[in-house]
Amino acid sequence: MEAKTPLYSRHEALGGKIVPFAGYLLPVQYPTGVIAEHMAVRTAAGLFDVSHMGELVFTGPDALGNLNHMLTNDFTGMYDGQVRYSPMCNDQGGCVDDLIVYKLREGAYLVVVNAANKDKDAAWMRAHLSGDCAMEDISADVAQVALQGPRSKEILLRLLEEPVLPKKYYSFVKDVDLKGIRCLISRTGYTGEFGYELYCANADAGALWDLLLETGKDLGLIPCGLGARDTLRLEAAMPLYGHELDDEITPLEAGLDFAVKLSKGEFIGKDAIAAKLPIARVRVGLEVTGRGIVREHQDIYIGGRLAGKTTSGTHCPFLGKAMAMAYLAPEDAAAGTEVEVEVRGRRIPCKVVELPFYKR
Repeated sequence: MEAKTPLYSRHEALGGKIVPFAGYLLPVQYPTGVIAEHMAVRTAAGLFDVSHMGELVFTGPDALGNLNHMLTNDFTGMYDGQVRYSPMCNDQGGCVDDLIVYKLREGAYLVVVNAANKDKDAAWMRAHLSGDCAMEDISADVAQVALQGPRSKEILLRLLEEPVLPKKYYSFVKDVDLKGIRCLISRTGYTGEFGYELYCANADAGALWDLLLETGKDLGLIPCGLGARDTLRLEAAMPLYGHELDDEITPLEAGLDFAVKLSKGEFIGKDAIAAKLPIARVRVGLEVTGRGIVREHQDIYIGGRLAGKTTSGTHCPFLGKAMAMAYLAPEDAAAGTEVEVEVRGRRIPCKVVELPFYKR
C-alpha cells in the first residue's frame, strides 16, 4: 500500500495525475503537462513535492568519522551550513546510493537519501555505525518541497530579506521563519537550474506549498510533477539511481570523480574502486541524430558491434532534441563518435556528446 505525502490533497485539488512511485502516491504531471512544467522551471519557476525523500540525522563525537567511513567523499573541514554530495559504496565498489550531507553543527549532520532506497540506506548505514554516533530516521516527520527556476530567488525575496537566504550553491540556512513556518532552506536541487529546497514539519507542508504558489503565481510559478523532474534531471545529465547508478557501477565509471576521495583514509569500497582502475566503462551522452526517441536499457552498436546499453533517454523540451545517457568503453566514448541504438528492431543513428546536455 503506497503512502501519501502531506501534500496529497493539494495534488488532487490541482488535478495532478497520481501514480505510485517509491512507495508513495505522487503527481506525475498536472493539467499543464510535462513540457509546460519543464519549460516553466527553465524560464521561470516550478514547485515540486519531494516529501518522499529520506532524511537521516547523525549525531555524536564520531558522526564525522562514520560518514567518512561509509561515504566516498571527504566531510572533514565542512563549515556549519555547508552541503556536500557523495556516493555510498558497497565492498565491491558499486553504488548503494548517492546522497547529500548537510552539516548542521559540529557532531551533527543531516543526510538526505533517495526515496526508493531510504529503507535500504537506513539499514545499511545502521549496520555500519561504530563508536559514539547515533542515527535517527526522521523521514516520516519531514516534508520537503523544491522551488526551482531562475525566478525562485525573486519569489523568496517577497517573503524573506536577502541576508536570510543561503548565498552559495550547496549551502543552507536552518531555523528560517518563513511567514510563521519554520524551515531549513538550501540552495540545492535536481533540475540543473538555480533553485532551493525547503524542509519543514509535515503539519506546515500545506501552508508552505500554498504560500509559495500564491507568492510566485504572477512570476510564472506552477506546480510540477515527476515527469518534469525526470526530463529536467536528464537534460542536466544528473545520474538517477537504478539507471546510471546501481550496486555494480562504481562512482568513477559514472563520472563522479569529484565526489570520490581516494586520497583520504579508508572507506567502504575504496580498495575495490582502486582495483578497477583504469575503468572499463564510462558514462556518456548521446544525441539522437536520426528519427525517434531513445529510452533506457537499449543496445548500442558501433560499426555493427554491440558496444553498450543506454541508461536513460527522452526528448529534452528545452533543448528541443532527443538525448540519452549510456555506458561505453573509454575507447568508444570520444565526442562525435557515431553510434546506433536499437529501438523496437530499428537502429536509430546517434552521436556521442559531452555531458551535461544543458548547463545554466
